[in-house]
Amino acid sequence: MPTDCIPFKETNYFSSLITDYLDEKTDLKPFYNRFPSLDNFEAQIEEKQQSYNKNHRSDLVKALMLQYEGLSISSMTLTNIDLLKHGTTFTVTTGHQLNLFTGPLYFFYKIISTINLCRTLKERYPHYNFVPIYWMATEDHDFEEINFFNFKGKKVQWNREASGVVGDFDLNGLDQVYEVFASQLNSSVNAKALKQLFHQAYIEHDTLTSATRFLVNKLFSIYGLVILDGHDPILKKLFRPYIEEELVNQSSFKKVSNTNEDINALPSNYKIQVNPREINLFYIHNAIRERILETDGVFGVLDTDIRWNKEELLAEVNEHPERFSPNVILRPLYQEVILPNLCYIGGGGELAYWLQLKSNFEAQKVTFPMLLLRNSVLLITNKQKEKLEKLHVSVADLFLKQDALMTKVTKTISDITIDFSPQKKMLQKQFEELYKLAALTDKSFKGAVAAQEVKQVKGLENLEKRLLKAQKRKLEDELERVKVLQDELFPRQSLQERHLNISEFYLEYGEGIIQTLVQNLDPLHSEFLILEV
Repeated sequence: MPTDCIPFKETNYFSSLITDYLDEKTDLKPFYNRFPSLDNFEAQIEEKQQSYNKNHRSDLVKALMLQYEGLSISSMTLTNIDLLKHGTTFTVTTGHQLNLFTGPLYFFYKIISTINLCRTLKERYPHYNFVPIYWMATEDHDFEEINFFNFKGKKVQWNREASGVVGDFDLNGLDQVYEVFASQLNSSVNAKALKQLFHQAYIEHDTLTSATRFLVNKLFSIYGLVILDGHDPILKKLFRPYIEEELVNQSSFKKVSNTNEDINALPSNYKIQVNPREINLFYIHNAIRERILETDGVFGVLDTDIRWNKEELLAEVNEHPERFSPNVILRPLYQEVILPNLCYIGGGGELAYWLQLKSNFEAQKVTFPMLLLRNSVLLITNKQKEKLEKLHVSVADLFLKQDALMTKVTKTISDITIDFSPQKKMLQKQFEELYKLAALTDKSFKGAVAAQEVKQVKGLENLEKRLLKAQKRKLEDELERVKVLQDELFPRQSLQERHLNISEFYLEYGEGIIQTLVQNLDPLHSEFLILEV
């Protein structure tokens, strides 16, 4: 299948922090453990093997089996869960919110990157086993971020009252969403499969957690993916010492704040992704998830009457650790405490905040995982590619902002030369002679020459702009076709993977679209993939 790649830096869609990380710039090396090259995994395995609490394995397997109760589980997934009992088994993890019907395309790219990295590691290190983990963000409470997906340019949205953790939400109202979505589908085999998938997940389950688990299991169980819900009393019990440490010593605030200062001191002006709080935990109870605050030795839950002294709070942690929910600063630590994990796979924004956390991991004596940027993909049809070729536009050109793209295409296909650079160089030479003459007279004449040069150059630039504008009008039809193609492949002038839902491609290609992605995504190849489907 024809494919092409573009360096992430050349797409102009990734921050300098991420492109510098991919380039392994020296300034960033203090903020991560090992760069995710295949050779470096050997040392990561050895370190994690020594630091991971072996007693956690049995509790991890027990929790997973309870979470999978009542769900049809593939032999590969069941085998992978069983393998977690053994000291030679490690995980590769990605995490994501419980987006309605998987949300944007990159949800698939994260999971498939994780599955494929495990396969690659098994080939390289055959004496170990590697299990792909999808961590469901069930404790999230940002409902507006997950309650919709886009289908053919329209938003399919679930509206309801929302409070507490999203994983516990009942699915009231999704029957209406199903009807809206189903009405936009035709009667093809793939359309019927999509309707059945949505119905089975969201109409035949009770909570958003169970619906998402069913859906992801249905799509990826044949690849051995293991789905983990961190909102679990067995797993939270393993994290209890770190909850207590956070409440009593608030060490993550100090460590991450210091790291943020170090990042701000770098010459590259990287953006800080997250800022820590004094206590980076929420309290979950009776449909609330609110921050825990401490004032003069009294602990409380924001916007509630819940209060404890220190001893009462630690007793609550001991009795109900599942009620304590880590925020973005502590969730990565929770993940690495309970899993024998080697590598976290995430998007640019995720990796940016992970790079702020290493010092806190070191303080807690928890191995910091390798950080791998997930695969990014532009899916393009053969028909779209043919249209681009006829218009003399490369796929790489489409990554330009639309104004810049229109200018480039106009200059490329125009019958006349729009670039006035030769005229500017000629003008520059003429003024060099005038400056020599000015040097023989007074300063006022030199100033007059300089002013005239500015005027002449500006005049040429204005003429160039007017000529470009005129040619754009003349080539309006061709430019409109380019615009249409870019809008198809870069909806809302953004990456396709951030807006489109898998359903549009499933409707055309069925399960084959997932198989195509599995066959073509190479997580250790750090470039943006152009994939013809």
